[in-house]
Amino acid sequence: QLVESGGGLVQPGGSLRLSCAASGVTYNYYAIGWFRQAPGKEREGVSCLSRVDGSTYYRDSVKGRFTVSRDDARHTVYLQLDSLKPEDTAVYYCAAARDYTCLSGLHPGLFGSWGQGTQVTVSS
Repeated sequence: QLVESGGGLVQPGGSLRLSCAASGVTYNYYAIGWFRQAPGKEREGVSCLSRVDGSTYYRDSVKGRFTVSRDDARHTVYLQLDSLKPEDTAVYYCAAARDYTCLSGLHPGLFGSWGQGTQVTVSS
């Protein structure tokens, strides 16, 4: 089970930190991916962190602004969102994939466990 938190309303240029708490999975064998879906748009991969090989991934539009990290003691993966833009507005989801490396990017079909999502709204 994955539970996201940390979404909210923020002005352009602001920051948020999203959390994805994992339970009921063998945490060390999984990668956690972050995805987002804006109204009327397809779900897209944003970032990834693998506990299998330590690899990370960021989509080009968030490189240098978003940072993924983990707290193994809490079985939690974080996504720090900085310098937010209106186009970052979306529902953000975390998902887990076993034995997954993030070096090949994000393939939603390979992620079997999904959280409920948390809304991020960037607006003045």
